[in-house]
Amino acid sequence: MTEEKKTMVEIIKGAVIPCGPKSLAEPEKELRFTRAAQAPLFFGLSVVFLIMTLAVFILSTQDWGMDGPILDGWLWICLLGLLLCYWMIRLGVRCTRNAYIILSPLGVEIFPFFGAKENLQVIYWTQVADAEVTADAKNLVLHFTEEKKSGVVASLKPISERRRHLLEEAVLGVMENRD
Repeated sequence: MTEEKKTMVEIIKGAVIPCGPKSLAEPEKELRFTRAAQAPLFFGLSVVFLIMTLAVFILSTQDWGMDGPILDGWLWICLLGLLLCYWMIRLGVRCTRNAYIILSPLGVEIFPFFGAKENLQVIYWTQVADAEVTADAKNLVLHFTEEKKSGVVASLKPISERRRHLLEEAVLGVMENRD
C-alpha cells in the first residue's frame, strides 16, 4: 500500500505501534523464546509514570478555590512523563514480541536487548561440544570444548520460568540427536 492510499489512522498506528518480528518461511523449524519475564516490569513502570503524570497535571492545572495551582508552571513536566510512559510501553511490547533466544537447525541465536542487528550472536551446533542448563535454571551454558573451558553463558532470567524447561528440553534434545 502506498503512502497516498493510507488513511491517517494507519499512518499514526504505524508510527506509534512498533512493528513485530518478520514472518518466517518455515516457522516450524525454529523455537523462539522472548523476554516475556521482563515485560511486566516495563508495563508496571509505564503505569507508574502515567499516574505520576496525571498527578502533576492535576496539581499544576486545578484551582482549588482559595489559592492558585500547587505546582503552578509545572505543566511542561507532563510531556516528559507521557514520553517516559510511551517509551516503557514500547519496551514492554518489544520484550513480548521480539526474540531473545532462537533455536534453529543451524544453531542458537542470542539477541541482546539493544542493538540486536549489530550484536547478534550466532552459535552453530557444530561449535557446541556440550550444552547444559544450570541447576537453578537461570543460565544456558554452551561449551565449545570437551574440557568445558570456553563457551557462552546466556542468562535465562528474561524468559518466563514456565518456559525455561522447554528451552532446556529442546537444547538437550538437539545435543542427544547430534550424538
